[in-house]
Amino acid sequence: MESAAGGGGPLGMMMMFALIFGVFYFLVIMPAKKQQKKKEAMIGALKKGDKVVTSGGIFGTVSAVEEQTVLLKISENTKIRISKSAIGGPVGADGAPPESPQK
Repeated sequence: MESAAGGGGPLGMMMMFALIFGVFYFLVIMPAKKQQKKKEAMIGALKKGDKVVTSGGIFGTVSAVEEQTVLLKISENTKIRISKSAIGGPVGADGAPPESPQK
């Protein structure tokens, strides 16, 4: 006698994996790609005078933009060269990161 609680065979298992992958894609992968594109657009639009914060929490003003790096002025006589990928985001006029709209 066959058990009524059987796994459904290999086809049922494949369908379950496809369903799990689909949910994972829409909940994790798609939003991460969207956020990555937004960050790349922000980094591509950097120009001299923009106020930014690095991923390490250093606030500064962009002094020069090069191919892979940014020269960041962090105080009157201090400039540091950082990778563009180390830019965390823009800073508002009041020195705080801009508010992200709540969904």
